[in-house]
Amino acid sequence: MPAITEPAPAKINLALHVRHRRPDGYHDLETLFAFATDGDLITVEPAQANSFTITGPFAAALLPNTPPKKAGAQSGTANDEAPRSSSGTPGNAPWHGNLVTAAADAFTTAFAPETHHAITLEKHLPIASGIGGGSADAAATLRVLARLHGVPPTDPRLHEIAAKLGADVPACLANRTTLGTGKGDTLTNLEGLSGTPLLLVNPGVAVSTAAVFKTWDGHDRGPIPEGNLLDCASEGRNDLEPPALALAPIIAEVRTLLDAAHGVLLSRMSGSGATCFALFETAEARDTAATAAQARGWWTLATTLA
Repeated sequence: MPAITEPAPAKINLALHVRHRRPDGYHDLETLFAFATDGDLITVEPAQANSFTITGPFAAALLPNTPPKKAGAQSGTANDEAPRSSSGTPGNAPWHGNLVTAAADAFTTAFAPETHHAITLEKHLPIASGIGGGSADAAATLRVLARLHGVPPTDPRLHEIAAKLGADVPACLANRTTLGTGKGDTLTNLEGLSGTPLLLVNPGVAVSTAAVFKTWDGHDRGPIPEGNLLDCASEGRNDLEPPALALAPIIAEVRTLLDAAHGVLLSRMSGSGATCFALFETAEARDTAATAAQARGWWTLATTLA
């Protein structure tokens, strides 16, 4: 059977309201999930034994004994040569210890015991950046394995596996615009803004989600308002932006650049940071802002909303 490739698009939070901390250690959230048309790629094919290979501009950050690559301005044009682990083997990573392989193990246990897969992750999104890279990769792994083994995408066991892997994984599995409540894994479909020009900018810093939540002041500032998606997002907020700014002040510089851009409809930090996004009226306005961000040495991804 030939290899199958599945996109793992970048996730953004158009708004993210943190309501309170739950007894299980998670936080009750209200968030507007949306997805880009670009991101990482997962390729899977049947194999005699499990193997996991990581390639792409940000592979080094996920491989053992290799220094993480700082996010740079040349989005998608950085050195795509497969990095080498300490053994000298291009791009080989341990089977365990990554959300991709955790997703594969959970899938095979539930649906396809005794099967093995060769999985390749082509890593284009920066690590620990608030755009769901690991969650999107895990979700794409579940989707591609479901295709490979003839499992309907609506099978509730897929959602159950996703929810156990992480709070954002169910939304990334659905891969469409949704309102997330509870831990973020209770999803309601929304009419999106498909085709809207979107720019992602990361200033080259990784921000710990746990540290950001720990720094959150604990104040419930109310729910996401009702209305059409853009109005709801514009009137909403990201409650994790202030604590992220305290940990990485450079985020404010990204926001200032995006807020001042011509033709911007909405600018905000995504997730727990440090990536910020902006929606634009036109692709030309988006590309102009991308050029300005690249001139600062920042990673950018000029894309559209799915």
